[in-house]
Amino acid sequence: MTIAQINDRRFELLVRAVVDYAIYMLDPQGHIVSWNAGAERIKGYTEAEILGRHYECFFTPEDRQCGTPDFALANALKNGRYEAEGWRIRKDGSRFWASIVVDAIRDDDGQHLGFAKVTRDMTAQRNAQVALALTREQLAQAQKMEAIGKLTGGVAHDFNNLLMIISGYADILRRRLDAPEDVSAIDTIRHAAQRGRNLTRQLLAFSRREPLNPVVVDPSLRIAAMKDLLQGSLRGDLELIIDLKPDLYPIRVDVGEMELAMVNLAMNARDAMPQGGRLTVEAQNVQLPNADVPHMRGHFLAISLSDTGTGIAPEHISKIFDPFFTTKDARKGSGLGLPQVYGFASRSGGTVTVRSVQWEGTTFTLYLPRAQAGVHKPEPEAPAQPVELPGGTVLLVEDNPDVGNVTASMLHELGYRVIRAANAADALDHLRAGVGINLVISDIIMPGGINGVELEEIVRRNYPFIPMLLMTGWSDNALQRDHAKPVLRKPFGIDMLRQALLNVLNMEDCPAEA
Repeated sequence: MTIAQINDRRFELLVRAVVDYAIYMLDPQGHIVSWNAGAERIKGYTEAEILGRHYECFFTPEDRQCGTPDFALANALKNGRYEAEGWRIRKDGSRFWASIVVDAIRDDDGQHLGFAKVTRDMTAQRNAQVALALTREQLAQAQKMEAIGKLTGGVAHDFNNLLMIISGYADILRRRLDAPEDVSAIDTIRHAAQRGRNLTRQLLAFSRREPLNPVVVDPSLRIAAMKDLLQGSLRGDLELIIDLKPDLYPIRVDVGEMELAMVNLAMNARDAMPQGGRLTVEAQNVQLPNADVPHMRGHFLAISLSDTGTGIAPEHISKIFDPFFTTKDARKGSGLGLPQVYGFASRSGGTVTVRSVQWEGTTFTLYLPRAQAGVHKPEPEAPAQPVELPGGTVLLVEDNPDVGNVTASMLHELGYRVIRAANAADALDHLRAGVGINLVISDIIMPGGINGVELEEIVRRNYPFIPMLLMTGWSDNALQRDHAKPVLRKPFGIDMLRQALLNVLNMEDCPAEA
């Protein structure tokens, strides 16, 4: 055996021993004429099974239909080499992502002898790249939402002050007017203010500044109990199907926000099915991460709402959770429904995903983390007994003059005298002066260096027998307080103010007015 033959034999043995790459030869027509250990490991065929077969058996049906195998060989023959990446099929039918190189082989005279084919399994690397891209996209989306959330939180605070003035005076006038046409007009104003209040509630939920009241619930019972609520959000030509898998994980959520999120999704589905259709609500246990949610880990409850509607245009998918973005008629949507859903899911420790195919339908999926504690079972409430307010003098601390005026008017209606203070420093001056104050009501966000939470701490320490009620449009500081102490949310009417006062007075050792 010559040295050249020995080298050729060594090279053949080397190629056959390589296991990380599939290396094999094709004849000029594309039939397999050699096979190495790497090809057997990656593709699953033994040498006896594959020799003589056309290499198109490794391609997906869609690639074969498009003529990709012949194109690759023709390109390699024309240019000397063909390189590409794509899905390939193993013997067992599974797919893997392959990096492939095809070289045309010629003898010294230029005669075409066949092709050398090298394939590498790149599935793990591709999955890592896809996961990284999805994580980056999720991070960018989260950063955008956080920026929008800060903006909308501030807008909601100012808007709540405006609604406070409108709804407060409407409440006062409603108590004083008798003429039916006047009462009807005032009720219209109150209804419009309530709609505005609901909008700001959704804004605050989205921006994570509306405090939640989470409890552990059994989702099977909760979703089943929502069937009538969801059905009422649809039309008569829409079918509602609820599919709850067995042994669903308990979840810790704010029940009201969960119901609002589900209704918002149901109403979106309704508007996407103008010609009728079907809404399917499905709940099942899942373990993350998965392809849809690569950045979260653990056991989750997945609640999916799938419609058979018109779908969402691809160019709109990235915008649907932005506040005020809507493709609906102005009379049908405010653009705050899906932001509320996003805010609810995020604040509950989960997320929401969307899959949509135009003219086929859309699926929104809420992923909510499994709760470790037991299901909350509220105790039955005792029948409410009518309680009269004791009256007295209220120190009202509010920097917005118009909000202060309407709040003072409501307190007068409830039988209180009112002393006004524009900030915490003014309020402390009144308290030090020894004026007979029975109750302090203060806004949380105020100028002057001392906010309402800090003022409450000073009052509790130095004037422990004077109860105090905080009110706010929104405030992160409110979330840091003792949750046993109520915070009155703006905008509020007389009835809400009265109930808040009763709650505070029942929790404090409050001296009645002499």
